[in-house]
Amino acid sequence: MTSGALGRVETELPGLPEALRRVGEVILGDPAEAARSTIIALAERAGSSPATVTRFCRAFGFSGYAELRVALATETGRAAQAGWGAGVGHEIGPDDPLDTAIEVMAAADTRLIQDTAAQLNLDTVARVADAIVAARRVLLVGVSTSGNVATMFEGRLRRIGIPGWSACDAHVALSDAALLAPGDVAVGISHRGRTREVMEALVEASGHGALTVAVTSFARSPLADLADLVLTTASRETTFRLGGLAAVHSQLFVLDAVYVAVAQRTYERTNEAFERTISAVESHRVERG
Repeated sequence: MTSGALGRVETELPGLPEALRRVGEVILGDPAEAARSTIIALAERAGSSPATVTRFCRAFGFSGYAELRVALATETGRAAQAGWGAGVGHEIGPDDPLDTAIEVMAAADTRLIQDTAAQLNLDTVARVADAIVAARRVLLVGVSTSGNVATMFEGRLRRIGIPGWSACDAHVALSDAALLAPGDVAVGISHRGRTREVMEALVEASGHGALTVAVTSFARSPLADLADLVLTTASRETTFRLGGLAAVHSQLFVLDAVYVAVAQRTYERTNEAFERTISAVESHRVERG
C-alpha cells in the first residue's frame, strides 16, 4: 500500500497495540511533519524506538519508513492542493450554522472517497468482477446499514442481468449460502468486520465451494481473515455519523467500482439490459408538463 495511508491508520488505530498506536497518533497529529521527520525523530515524539516505527510501517504494508514518508508527503500535498484542511476533522456543534455543517460534511465525504480510492486494490476488484461475471449466483450479505448497501448493490447487478440476491436476515443468509456451489460468489459487508451473522454466512458459503469476499474498513478483522478476497473501505467519523454510518459512502464506492468492472466485462449484454429495462418502465413515467 503506497497511498491511502492516513485513512487506514485512522480507521485501524484503536485496534493497534499501544506502542504502534502511539506512532499512529503522532503521524495523524501532524502528517506533514511526519513526512519531513527522520525515523529517529518520529520515534522520539512517539516515545518509542526506530524498530517500533519500522514495525508500524510493515503493519500497514510498507517496506520501511522511507516508503511511508513518500506516501505521507503525497497525501498531505494532495490534501493541501484540494483545500481539505478546513473541514476535515472538525466537529459539528449543536449551534453551528447549517452551512458550516454542510461544509464539514462535504470535506469529510470528499476525503473519504479519495482515501478509499487510494487504498483500493485494483487487482482484487478485477478478480471479484471476473468471479461475479462467471457466477451462477451472487449472494450479498449485510446487517443494518451494511444490509442497505447490500440491497443497493443487488439492484445494480440485477439491472444488468447478473443473478444477485441480498440477505439481511441471519436465517435467510445462511439458507441462501447453503445453496451456493463452486463458481458462485458470496460478498459479506461489515464496517468493522465483526458482525457474526455476516461471518457465519461467508463460512457457510465457503463450505459449499463459493468464493467469499469481504468488504470492510478493517483489513485485520475476523471477517477479512476468513474471506478469500478483501476489499477495504475508508471511514471518517463525524458528529452524528459514527461507525457504520460513516462507512456507507465508501462501501458504495467500492461496490460501484466492482459494478463498473462487471459492466465493462459484459458491455454488450449490459447495454441491452439497460435498453430493455428502460423500455419496460417507460409507461410509468409522468410526462413533463
